[in-house]
Amino acid sequence: MVEAEKAKVGGYSWYVLFVLVLVYILNFIDRQILSILAVDIKADLKLTDGDLGFLGGAAFAVFYALFGIPLGRLADSWRRVSLLTIGLALWSAMTALSGFARNHVMLTFARMGVGVGEATASPTAYSLISDYFPASRKATALAIYSSGIYLGGGVSLLIGASIGKTWNAAYPGGGPFGLVGWQAAFLAVGVPGLLMALWVANLREPARNADSADQTHPWRDFFTDLARIIPPFTAISALRRGPAALAINLLFAAAMVLVAAAMIRLTGNVPQWSAVAFGYYAVFSWASSLRQSDPATYRLIWGTPAFVCTTLGYGLVSLVAYALSFWAAPYAETVLKLPKSELAFILGANGAIAGFLGVIIGGRVADALRARNPAGRVLVILFGVLAPIVPIWVGYTTANAALFYAMNFLAGMFGAAALGAAAATTQDLVLPRMRGTATAAFFLGTTLIGLSFGPYLVGQISDLAGGSVNGKPVGDLRAGVLSLIALAPIATILLIFAYRSVPRAERTLAERAAAA
Repeated sequence: MVEAEKAKVGGYSWYVLFVLVLVYILNFIDRQILSILAVDIKADLKLTDGDLGFLGGAAFAVFYALFGIPLGRLADSWRRVSLLTIGLALWSAMTALSGFARNHVMLTFARMGVGVGEATASPTAYSLISDYFPASRKATALAIYSSGIYLGGGVSLLIGASIGKTWNAAYPGGGPFGLVGWQAAFLAVGVPGLLMALWVANLREPARNADSADQTHPWRDFFTDLARIIPPFTAISALRRGPAALAINLLFAAAMVLVAAAMIRLTGNVPQWSAVAFGYYAVFSWASSLRQSDPATYRLIWGTPAFVCTTLGYGLVSLVAYALSFWAAPYAETVLKLPKSELAFILGANGAIAGFLGVIIGGRVADALRARNPAGRVLVILFGVLAPIVPIWVGYTTANAALFYAMNFLAGMFGAAALGAAAATTQDLVLPRMRGTATAAFFLGTTLIGLSFGPYLVGQISDLAGGSVNGKPVGDLRAGVLSLIALAPIATILLIFAYRSVPRAERTLAERAAAA
């Protein structure tokens, strides 16, 4: 049976996967190029490490996560190729517009736009891959697709450093329109995505699995879902479910306001905590409405501890990964005083190779373990939590550049091994018609936990642990990065629980959906 399934994977399926990987590479170039440009942006726009962490994290992540919810549903019911084409064009245009930013606010809004566009990528790609590849090859295919994260992240460092250096050398006082190197870099990586969108538009839409979502009114459902996450429509949606639902919704909103106010008072960072509070309130509102509108989907996602613990556990893995990918270059430049051209080449190559190897090997190992044990893939996620601890500690306490680069390679490879396993595990815990929504829920963990807090946590702790030189704040990035190790015990507990609960969750999938 397994061999028969493997035989069904034709050449066009691999071609589609190749194109999707290229799209994901562009996705992460546009997302991660901010890292290599961070020191220059910080100086030009007079930002703190916490401000940079917000731009690299929550400014993008909250809108990426929230729009991923209705776009995930739309991927379940509308043309996925068309949706991906529109999203690619949008995030590429917003990346290019980042090059015209003159202050923190303008760059923040551009990053938000990138987040909205990129929210189309994974729900559509995951759903397409699930229809082009059989279950026995799913983790491998998803791992290959996910390699775009590391290839794109690595290439972004090389491209950003090269374009910035070349532009500043050619135009020392600023080029056309007064643009400096970091602004030119944003333009240079944004425009090619508009051309790539034309290529994507020509992919064939595959036939969906028989158990697919209702495709009668996809856009009506999209805007209905959108209204469920945007205040004040969230309160109106809650009121339609009854006075009790409205009261709970408003109480949660008040709780988020109080938490945000307390954290703003503690850290002084208004944008970060306002965005996070808004994001978590919106997710709560959506999940509450989903419970009534689609109880089966709600039960298999939010009502399944195996799904929730897998997502939260991997969310903490991604928090560390996003933090390292964002701050490794600024750390090497400001703490180790390494030349930008050197660190961009080595960290970029390291990130691409380590991530690619980790995610591919991790995916293959996860599939092999899954064949022997229904919860076998969770062991690979757990490896992604524990294995990077020593490399992080050694890499960010040494003054030796070669050792720093080597430890970053190992930490990146070990952490990357978890992604294909986590994605495939969550896909196996829902029915085919729920895949897009499950993907959006999974990425809530990687974004509202991982990306929203990874870069920011390191930046904020750096600011708090640092001092000042000549009246200017100077952060302690070493303390910020090492603080990530404290998250390992929490992730370990979550994943041990997931390991114990996944087999039963898979075994009772159909009956729990029917009983909802």
